[in-house]
Amino acid sequence: MPIADRHPAVETTARTSVASPMPDNSTANFVLAMSAVATGVTVVATDGPGGRAAQTVSAMCSVSADPALVLVCLHGRSPVNDAISENGVFCVNVLATQHDHVADTFAGRPWPGKQRWDFTCGHWTVAESGSPRVHDAIASFDCTVHDVIEAGTHRVYIGRVAAVEAHPGEPLMYASHTYSKPAAFEPSTFPDYPDAHPAPRTRSTK
Repeated sequence: MPIADRHPAVETTARTSVASPMPDNSTANFVLAMSAVATGVTVVATDGPGGRAAQTVSAMCSVSADPALVLVCLHGRSPVNDAISENGVFCVNVLATQHDHVADTFAGRPWPGKQRWDFTCGHWTVAESGSPRVHDAIASFDCTVHDVIEAGTHRVYIGRVAAVEAHPGEPLMYASHTYSKPAAFEPSTFPDYPDAHPAPRTRSTK
C-alpha cells in the first residue's frame, strides 16, 4: 500500500541522499565491483601443433544451444592465445570442488610441490579434438574456434561445441577471492503476502 507523503520536503531529501552516490568509474573500482560477482571456475585447455597449454578462466558462458556455442575470455597476454590460434581447438573444463588445486595451478598459483600450469596436477584425459580434458570435470565442452573478438585487454573466443561430457559433483565457485560451492536456501517470505511464492522450477526440454 502506498504511504502518504506527510512531509514531502523531508521525504525528498532522504531519497536524494540515498539514491545519488558519487559515481566512481575508475578501473580499480570496476575490478573491485566485479570481484563480488560469483562465477563458476573453468580451465580452458588446448593441444596440437601450437603446443599444450591451459589457463584458469572464470569468464565463460553459453551463447547458443543450436548450434551449440560457448564463450570464454582470455587476457591478451596469456600464452594460451598463441596455442589456441595455431591449434584451432580448445576444451572448456568446468571444475568441481575437488579441483581447487587445479584451478590455482592454472591460474599461476601452484600449491607446494607443483609448478605453474603443471599438467601433473589433476587427472587429465584427451578430448576428441586432442585438447586436454579433466576426466571428472562437472562438464567439458570440446570446441573448435568459431570466432575470436578483440575486446579491451582480452580476447573473446566463441567455440563451436563438438563434444560434451558431464559428471556428477559440486560446482566450484569463486567470488571475493574465495572458493565456495552452491548452497540451496528457502524462498523469501512476506508476512503481508502469505500466498507469494516462486513458480515451480522445471528443466526445459526445448
